Amino acid sequence: MANKIFKSHALVEGLKTIGLSLILGVGIKIFVAESRYIPSGSMEPTLQINDYVLVDKISYDFKAPQRGDIVVFNPTKTLLQENYHTAFIKRIIGLPGEKVEVKDGRVYINNHPLQENYIAAKPDYQWGPVIVPPDSYIVLGDNRNNSYDSHYWGFVPRKKIIGRAIIRFWPPNRIGELDQRPQVLIVKSS
Repeated sequence: MANKIFKSHALVEGLKTIGLSLILGVGIKIFVAESRYIPSGSMEPTLQINDYVLVDKISYDFKAPQRGDIVVFNPTKTLLQENYHTAFIKRIIGLPGEKVEVKDGRVYINNHPLQENYIAAKPDYQWGPVIVPPDSYIVLGDNRNNSYDSHYWGFVPRKKIIGRAIIRFWPPNRIGELDQRPQVLIVKSS
């Protein structure tokens, strides 16, 4: 009898542990962090096809997205109309209120060139100028000439951003932080 009670108690405790683990795992994925797979070359050379990244989903509850952040976001209204239903990953380039333009192989923020040492090649297109609306962002792929991004379909509303990619954790030979930030070059006249 005691053996039967012990087995029953062990089973209940085991089920409680499994249940709690599932609840914690789902809670972490929903509210804290999640992994994402990179399916395309639009972020090369920073992110390669088949890389996996960890996405921080809570830091933007405490601070605004910054230029240079690599963000995962749900499709915008325009993308949904074009039947895109999976999340995108791109780099934030333009912040709310900024004038953004792509010309002569460079991105310009408020008429100042953006220094970008992470792109695959200089953009071979002209775009803008556009003013980024409040609570919205311009996102571009690091593989500028092979990325379906804001220069095609527009702005990303803040509410669409899921989180910021912070670490590449797969493949093992490419493990590391994703922290390159572009700099706006402001030339002072003498």
